[in-house]
Amino acid sequence: MMFKTTMAAACATLTFALFAASTAALAQVPAGYPADYQKIIDGAKKEGKLVVYGATDSKATQPLIKDFNAQFPGITVEYNDMNSTEVYNRFISEVAAGGNTADAVWSSAMDLQMRLASDGYAMKYKSVEAPKLPAWSMWDDQAYGTTFEPAAIVYNKRLVDAKEVPQTHADFQKLIQLPKFKDKVTTYDIEKSGVGFMFMTQDARENPKFLDMLNAFGAAKVRVQSSTGTMLERISSGENLIGYNVVGSYALVRAKTDPSIGVVLPKDYTLVLSRVLFISKSAKNPNAAKLWLDYMLSHRGQTIIANESKLFAIRGDVTGETTSADLIKQIGKDNVKPVPVHPMVLQFLGPAKRMAFLKQWKESAGKK
Repeated sequence: MMFKTTMAAACATLTFALFAASTAALAQVPAGYPADYQKIIDGAKKEGKLVVYGATDSKATQPLIKDFNAQFPGITVEYNDMNSTEVYNRFISEVAAGGNTADAVWSSAMDLQMRLASDGYAMKYKSVEAPKLPAWSMWDDQAYGTTFEPAAIVYNKRLVDAKEVPQTHADFQKLIQLPKFKDKVTTYDIEKSGVGFMFMTQDARENPKFLDMLNAFGAAKVRVQSSTGTMLERISSGENLIGYNVVGSYALVRAKTDPSIGVVLPKDYTLVLSRVLFISKSAKNPNAAKLWLDYMLSHRGQTIIANESKLFAIRGDVTGETTSADLIKQIGKDNVKPVPVHPMVLQFLGPAKRMAFLKQWKESAGKK
């Protein structure tokens, strides 16, 4: 009887020790983080859920969710994949209605994200990882850039001769006015795509020949699409020969497996977007959202972004093919033009300026 009692006590002690060890392992504070970060981890585990609205393809997001779950088990990530305009409209309408909405919002439409943040929808939270990020990629401890993705020119390698491939915006403008490219040029529908509108307005700032570019689109009778995937499909099939301002991260991944796809990062200047992430001020799971934001900006998360999600890491200390350091090396520091995470990107979002810009686009590019 004494033996059974001793064994039972030993088993109970062992079970408790294993449970304690397991709990400690699951709740481990990342190296270099302050000890009180444990409160965020414990709070996130208690919440047990995280709702993210994102304009990033689910395929690219899954490696991040899988690794996040490996580091912080017990938190279910509900990821809602939408286009950038849908993310904005759904989030703002749900908040207005007072219903459930996202804990974290992650989108490539930097201007729409900055509108939400500057209008008071974002929670103020200083990430532990903030010192490791470029100064231009953060705003007021509310909005954080997570990637470093180029705007690319994409073309059909079977149907566009190597000698025709444009290396600059001026080359592209000249090329698409050739008869061969009439009805064969594609870009975003800037009325429906938030990232498309942002890219085009940034072009207006960077390209001194922007109006000539719009007229060239008109001469080519440009075909517009609301998604990157559709543009890539039509270029690959030959229905379109060349695409403009395509999100380069997606295009470069496609080019690795599709021999029809060629990608150019313009040598005069290449716009770079950063998918902006913020925590909703009305988040039901604020600790899980903080954990997610810090993970996305961490060296570990950024390594996944670069090497598995292929979205180009924003951190300069991450190695791999799809990193900011690699991109700057390819194009040249002076020719890389990151769009800042700052309210200055809202210049064209005011109703009057937006309508004027769209009117100019429709009249010049012929998209009436």
